[in-house]
This record gives sequence, structure tokens and C-alpha cells, in this order.
Amino acid sequence: MDCCAPIRPLFTHKLSLSKTCKPQVIGSSVVFSSTRTTPLLVSSFSGKLERLFHKPISSSGCKLRLIAKVGDRADYSSGEEETNSLGSEVDSEEEFSWSSVILPFVFPAIGGLLFGYDIGATSGATLSLQSPELSGTSWFNISAVQLGLVVSGSLYGALLGSLLVYPIADFLGRRRELIIAAVLYALGSLTTACCPDLGILLAGRLLYGLGIGLAMHGAPLYIAETCPSRIRGTLISLKELFIVLGILMGYLVGSLQINTIGGWRYMYGFSAPVALLMGLGMSILPPSPRWLLLRAVQGKAPSQDSKEQAIVALSKLRGRPPGDKLSEKQIEETFLSLKSAYSEQESEGSIWEVFQGPSLKAFIIGGGLVLFQQITGQPSVLYYAGPILQNAGFAAASDATRVSVVIGVFKLLMTWVAVLKVDDLGRRPLLIGGVSGIAVSLLLLSAYYKFLDGFPIVAVGALLLYVGCYQISFGPISWLMVSEIFPLRTRGKGISLAVLTNFGSNAIVTFAFSPLKELLGADNLFLLFGAIALLSLLFVALQVPETKGLSLEEIESKILK
Repeated sequence: MDCCAPIRPLFTHKLSLSKTCKPQVIGSSVVFSSTRTTPLLVSSFSGKLERLFHKPISSSGCKLRLIAKVGDRADYSSGEEETNSLGSEVDSEEEFSWSSVILPFVFPAIGGLLFGYDIGATSGATLSLQSPELSGTSWFNISAVQLGLVVSGSLYGALLGSLLVYPIADFLGRRRELIIAAVLYALGSLTTACCPDLGILLAGRLLYGLGIGLAMHGAPLYIAETCPSRIRGTLISLKELFIVLGILMGYLVGSLQINTIGGWRYMYGFSAPVALLMGLGMSILPPSPRWLLLRAVQGKAPSQDSKEQAIVALSKLRGRPPGDKLSEKQIEETFLSLKSAYSEQESEGSIWEVFQGPSLKAFIIGGGLVLFQQITGQPSVLYYAGPILQNAGFAAASDATRVSVVIGVFKLLMTWVAVLKVDDLGRRPLLIGGVSGIAVSLLLLSAYYKFLDGFPIVAVGALLLYVGCYQISFGPISWLMVSEIFPLRTRGKGISLAVLTNFGSNAIVTFAFSPLKELLGADNLFLLFGAIALLSLLFVALQVPETKGLSLEEIESKILK
């Protein structure tokens, strides 16, 4: 059996290995094996291992396996008896049909697309809603506080949705959670589009936000639990691309409807049919096989029924015949793995454990990143791109929304660059370079409003610089770090707290932007954001570690302790 790639040495002792006997990591074990090992090599290699571990090793037969648990103890065996127990772990090249993989990714990812669409559509809708000629209402003259509530209403809903879904997520399951999110998206969209007054509009924004909260929790879980392991990282990274695609779609719809009477109604209403598509798509997909097995392991569902349902679900997800033997074998192995992992944890980490020891260090890193992601002005720059561009010299609302479309396209391209390069360049270089650019762009926006108002190209250039730097740094990498940095014991609760920190700070910054702009002026407000960006750069340089190439276990053992 040939092995995959060389591993980092786990031992300080030097072992001389033949090219035909290479080490390989399998879970928490290291396997040395070869089908072409000679008895002489076995004898020589066994002697070195005996001296290293002070334990006799059988060298009979022509196949030697060392299973060295990462830790202080080691166990050994030889011959064929280990082949069956390890074969499934070694064979990571799972067979699947690409056509069967696409839909289980796309329909949950539409939940992220609708989140992004709300950001893009709101940029144009705020211009349309406040226009005496284009609003189509008698209540167009809303205050800065009321405008802040319209813009941030969906974010408050998302914050509330994140709180509500945490205790019931495992009861609902990923699939039902996403179906409910689609229903809330559709109800919120239609309520906002058909509202007779400001109060109903705000209620619709809150409903839509509840959908965001459920979708942003359920979508990554469903994708991660149902896609083949070898493409999991790619698909989860592409989810960020769907959010950006939604922002661009919102900008495009805003550009097309900006000169229509009551155009803001169409901008918000357009998401209803997309939400319907998401709901119908999720209804035809099977539930997550891992969730079905988890319910059985927790004693909340009969084991045999859950395993049978999981086999059918996995067969459908991989495009195989119903109840095929390969799916049955994979489900049995996953069930045993979950049962073992669940029994080893005497109890789940409490919510307070996140604020202790290694978990506290992880929360400072992850929570700090998603906090600075928002308080450097990101939601304000995106939600208020239209008004900023209007003030920058694009007087017509249609001009401002068209430039917003250009910004959306640029954002999409830069996100793709980040997805391609994050594993090559590493997290820290992209964060440091990107946050530096964010600080420069915010200082340029401040300078434009102070003394460069005769050069609208400065505002457009600063916005493009901000968007580009954000999309190669805070945009994708903050959430990547959050998913990597928390210890296994508190990972679920830690990520939940990070989500709450993100939506909470996003809603506060978005709501406060208009009142602060009136109080401080745009020049001083962007100067404040620029100063915060410099603080975030210092935080990244001093606190954020490099996790490129490290396993989750290595991050926990090397960085957090």
C-alpha cells in the first residue's frame, strides 16, 4: 500500500525508512506500511522501534504496521488482521457523482446569496425610499434614526434568529432549519414589498433577518456534513462567494429599478421567488446523514431506523442506488466514530467554559477578528455605497447605483482571489496586507470629505480599495479562523458566540452610521473608522497566529496551550 505524502516527524529520534515503507497520518494515528518490505528490513526497522519505544515488535510476515497514537503510548501489530480496520480510513478517495454534489451545495448556499442580496438591494432601496419623486409614499421624509432602523432591521432579526436557533438547531436538523429560513425570507420579502407604512416595513425587515440568522447557521453545517470530504474545503469557501454574488445581484436589481416609482418595493420583493426556489430545493434534498446518526447516538431516535434513513440519504447525496453497500459501510463507520467520540466526552463544555483557558484565547482571536471586521465600517460602506457615491459627485441616483454594480463585480473578483490564495500565502499575510489597505482607504475617504471634494475619483478609488482589501482579509479569513481556532470541546458554543458578536456589532455599526454622520460629519466618521482599522492591524500583528498547514489538533496543542 503506497502512502500519500510525507508527514512532520512526531518523534525526535531519527528512523531510517525505505522508500517502500512510508509514514501516513490516519486520524490520530501514524501508519508505517509496505507490501514490499523484506524480512531483513522488517527486522532492522523493528529493532529501531523496539529501542525507541522499549517494547517488543513482531516482525513475522512481510507486512509491518506501526500504529503510533499521538501521545506517549504506542501499540503495534503485524500481518493481515489490521487491514480491514484501517482500509476504510486510508481510502479517502470517496466515489461520488458531481451532478449529485451540486444541488446539496447550491440550495443551502442560496441562503447566503439572499443575505448578500439584502446588503446590495438596501444600498439602492434607501435612495428610492427617501426620494420625494421615486418613493411612491407619503412618508418618504424619514429621520436618520428611522433610516438606520430600516437598514439594520434585518441584522437585528439575524441576531435574534441566531439566539433562537441555538437551543433548537439539533432538534430541527439542518434541512428543516433551512426550509424554515426560506419561508422567513419569503415572508419578510413580501411583507416589506407590500407594506403600507413604516411600521410594517420594519416588521418585514425583522422577519427577513430571522431568515438570515437561521440560514447562516444551517447552511455551512448542511454543506459540511453532506459533501465529500475531499472537496469540503472548496465548497465551504465558495459559500462566501455566493454571499458576494448576492450583493452584486442586489446592486444590479437596484440599478434597474432605481428610476421606477416605488422601486424600493421591487428591490426588496425580488428575493421572494429566490427564497421560494431555496425552499423547494431543500424540500427535495435528504436530511444530513450525520445529523440522523447524531440523534441516534444522543438517544433521541431509534438507532436502527436512523441508520437506515442515513443510508438512504447518503445514497441519494452520492448519486448511488438506494441502500447500496458502500453507503451502508460508510454509515456504519460514521456511526461507530460518533458513538466513540460522544462517549469520550463526559459532558459538553458550558457557555462559561468559552471564557476560560485555551477557549478564552481562541475567543479573543476569533471574536476579535469578527468584531474588527464590523467596527472598521464594513456594513456602513456596503449598505451606504449609493449615498456615499451620490455625495461624491454622482448626483443622479441611477449613476450611484451603476457605480455600485462596478464595486460589486470587483468585490466578486477579489473574493475569488482570496479563495484561490489563502492556502498558498497563509492567513496572516493576507490579513496584514488587507487591513493595511482598509486603513488607507478609510483615511482617503476622510480626506475626500475634508479637502478633496473636487475629485470624485478619490471616493470611487477609496471604495474600490476598501472592498478589494476587505475581500482578501476580513471577509473570508475571519470566518475561516473562527472555524479553525476553537478547541473541539467548546467549538460549537464558541462559533455561536462569534456569530452573535458579528451580527450584533454589524447591526450597531449600521444603525449608528447615519446619526454619527450627522453628529460628526462624514469626514470625521471615516477618520474614526480609519483609526479603528489601525488598531485592528495592531491586533492582527500581535494576537492572530498563522494556522496554514496545521491540523485542528495541532492548532489546539501548539497555539492555544
